[in-house]
Amino acid sequence: RAELWGLSFTAPRLTPGDDALLAPFDRVRAGASAVVRVPDARRGFLEGLLRELGDATAPARRDVSLAAQRSLLTLIVDEVARAAAPPAPAPDASTVVTESLRVIERRCLGPLTLRDVAAAVGRTPSYVTTALTRATGRSAVAWIVAHRMAEARRLLLHSGERVEEVAARVGYADATHFIRMFRREHGATPAAWRASRRASG
Repeated sequence: RAELWGLSFTAPRLTPGDDALLAPFDRVRAGASAVVRVPDARRGFLEGLLRELGDATAPARRDVSLAAQRSLLTLIVDEVARAAAPPAPAPDASTVVTESLRVIERRCLGPLTLRDVAAAVGRTPSYVTTALTRATGRSAVAWIVAHRMAEARRLLLHSGERVEEVAARVGYADATHFIRMFRREHGATPAAWRASRRASG
C-alpha cells in the first residue's frame, strides 16, 4: 500500500538566498542516502503542501501566481531539509557543567530547584548533579545553597535588612528554613553571625 509522491524543480525556482535549503540535495550528490524519513507529526502537513502545489501547477489553474507556487515549493523543500538535518549532538559533561553553573548563578536568588536547572540545560536531574559533583565536588543543590549563602553574608554585613528580609532576598520564602540552612553552613544563626562580624570589625 505504498504511496509515491514525485516533485521536480530547478534550483532557481527557489527564493534567492535559500541555498541552505538545498543542502540535503548537495549531500546526496556527495554520496549520502537519498532517503529522508519525514516525522509522522509533519507528514500530513507535507502531503497537504504537495497536493496544494500539484493543484496550483495544474494546466487548468492559471490563476495561481508564480510567487505562490514558489512559496509552496520553498515550504516543501524546507520540510525535507528539516527531516534530513542531522540530530544536534548531545552536550558533553563539561558543557552541561558550565551551563548548569551559569543557570544557577543567574537564577539562584529566586525559586530554583535541581529539576529547574536540569530542564534549563536539557538533561535529567540525576545527570546534572552527577556531572557537577564529579567536576566540582559539589552537587547542584550545594551550588545553589553556596550562592545563596554568599549573597546572604553580603547582605547581613552591608545592609540593615532584617533576617526575614535577607531570607526572602536570597530565595528562601521560609525564614526559619533559611536560618537553619545558614546555621548548618556557618555554625551560627544569621543574627549571631552578623553581630559577631560587626563586633570584630
